[in-house]
Amino acid sequence: MRHWDKFGAVETELADLVHGVGHRLRRGYGERLGPLGLSPGQARALRVIVDSEPPLRMVQLAERLRIVPRSVTPVVDALEEAGLVRREVDPANRRSTLLVVTGEGRERYEQVREARRRVAEELFSVLTADQQDRLRELLGTVDAQSA
Repeated sequence: MRHWDKFGAVETELADLVHGVGHRLRRGYGERLGPLGLSPGQARALRVIVDSEPPLRMVQLAERLRIVPRSVTPVVDALEEAGLVRREVDPANRRSTLLVVTGEGRERYEQVREARRRVAEELFSVLTADQQDRLRELLGTVDAQSA
């Protein structure tokens, strides 16, 4: 038994700490995305679209975002309205729509990546490089177990 493990406090404290750090990360990210005209959900969708080769279908985007297909439509609508992605008919299946990132979408995504990097850098700057590596390793282990 760990010396501070009274009444299940270890798991509760760890969960609270991870939740709190995640909240601070999301809040900082959201604040930096505002001037870029994107919500965190739109930025995440843009990242998935940019990182996908070949272009994704709408249903594939929904799967990768882990949301129901009908929920992806307003996200894509907003990205398309902003000129960041465009819908194209899939030549292999004319009933399917492909999501293609535009040049402006790639540029905006680079700004999103920089915003995300700066938020993480600010949040984790209290840790040494070795501590950051260890935290990455530990969180990766936890994440891999639930995958």
